[in-house]
Amino acid sequence: MMWKVLLRGVMVAGVLACASLSAQAAAPRDGSHDFDFARGAWHTHATQVLDPFDGGTHTVTMDGTKTARPVWNGRAWLEEIEADGPNGHWEGATLFVYNTKAGQWSQMYVDGSGEIEAPTIGNFKDGRGEFFGTTTYKGRNVLVRGVWSDITANSHRYEIAYSQDGGRTWATAFKAYLTRLK
Repeated sequence: MMWKVLLRGVMVAGVLACASLSAQAAAPRDGSHDFDFARGAWHTHATQVLDPFDGGTHTVTMDGTKTARPVWNGRAWLEEIEADGPNGHWEGATLFVYNTKAGQWSQMYVDGSGEIEAPTIGNFKDGRGEFFGTTTYKGRNVLVRGVWSDITANSHRYEIAYSQDGGRTWATAFKAYLTRLK
């Protein structure tokens, strides 16, 4: 009888240990400081692709400044952008908010005219951030992907791509190369 109680105790302990390991493996990593690299003022050289699904040969290039500052101890970030190009002055703001339970960021962009884009949601892995959502392009809903890459202390890259085939292929719609202003 004693060995049955002992065996049950070992089995219960084993089940609890497995459940604990499983919960630890399922817990999202703390990505609340993923955007720390973006703090400060940056020069941005941006290219908007006007025909992403038709070859991407028509573009508009802009140069300007992006500033980013943390909110709520870095669990949110506010980014402001101003740039000038052949079509005039462009302004926009982005709010990034970290969801600690999901381990994901959401990104909400507002252009200078007050138009708010649908949010994108994603996270960072191995120094690369990927966020996904939907947007409207020429009256049609398409998938949108935003990617931060090539992140160093003094530079990074941001690119937006659209997909009209459920994410099988992506067409670049916007790209920006940012260098830190000293």
